[in-house]
Amino acid sequence: MLAASALLGSVSAAADQMKSWGKNIHWVSFREGQRIAREQKKPAMVVIHKSWCRACKALRPRFANSPEIEAMSNDFIMINVEDDDEPRGAEYKPDGAYIPRIIFLDTDGKVMKDVVNKGSMGYKYYYAETRPIVESMKQVLRLTAGRNPTFKAREL
Repeated sequence: MLAASALLGSVSAAADQMKSWGKNIHWVSFREGQRIAREQKKPAMVVIHKSWCRACKALRPRFANSPEIEAMSNDFIMINVEDDDEPRGAEYKPDGAYIPRIIFLDTDGKVMKDVVNKGSMGYKYYYAETRPIVESMKQVLRLTAGRNPTFKAREL
């Protein structure tokens, strides 16, 4: 009983952490997101952050309060990973393991290395503001349009 309670508490804490990045965004775990993206042939956004990171804490309310990100999130599988949930593979750290880091996966689950924050200096997948995130989301939707005939992304 105690173990079940502890497990449910940690699942609840993880859900609360995800919701702090946008309560109206449907967040999923990394593994679940990979599976859903492949099944639904939708691109995925992966937000990688740490609980102790000041830059992550600064980005979180901007991200959560962005009406553009919230609206466009419906066209993506939204994956939120924090602390030890960060994927281990080198492909998820294309130019380093800094945080916060936002990467996009195509409809086959592969990292889209060319979708970067064009305004960042030296860290391609670092986003401090929402405008470049929205621009990258639009780019992903343009690049993945047509890969799933049943998926209709909004006009960009």
